[in-house]
Amino acid sequence: MSQYEEGLVKEPTPNRLYRNADKGMLAGVCAGIADYFGFDANIVRVLVVIATLFFGGPLIPIAYVVLALLLPKDPRPGRMDGEEDSIERRVRTEPHATLNSVRHRFRELEGRLQRLEKYVTSERFKLDREFERLKEGPGEGPAG
Repeated sequence: MSQYEEGLVKEPTPNRLYRNADKGMLAGVCAGIADYFGFDANIVRVLVVIATLFFGGPLIPIAYVVLALLLPKDPRPGRMDGEEDSIERRVRTEPHATLNSVRHRFRELEGRLQRLEKYVTSERFKLDREFERLKEGPGEGPAG
């Protein structure tokens, strides 16, 4: 039983900013910011380097260190690039398109399920089953 199931650790809200040390290069601040806003971590890293070189001077590295000390580490175990992470990112960056995609997929599945139900409850299904039973030969198929 995990800590989440026992109620010892509250499930973190997906819209909270965490350090992502699993995908991070130094302290995981850029990876955490990328997860939070739904960007690629490499893009955030490049932007931080560009901001440091051209705009911030010592301000950006100091802010990075402060965030590394203040932000909690992502408590969700085994957070890797996977399907869940991809869906979370898509919902955060383009919620309407993701919802439309999911809605379209469910409509397709509903149509397939309706066709399957129609076939299973039809006389054709019973006839196909009887033909399969006859192909197997007497005594070889299931009794019925």
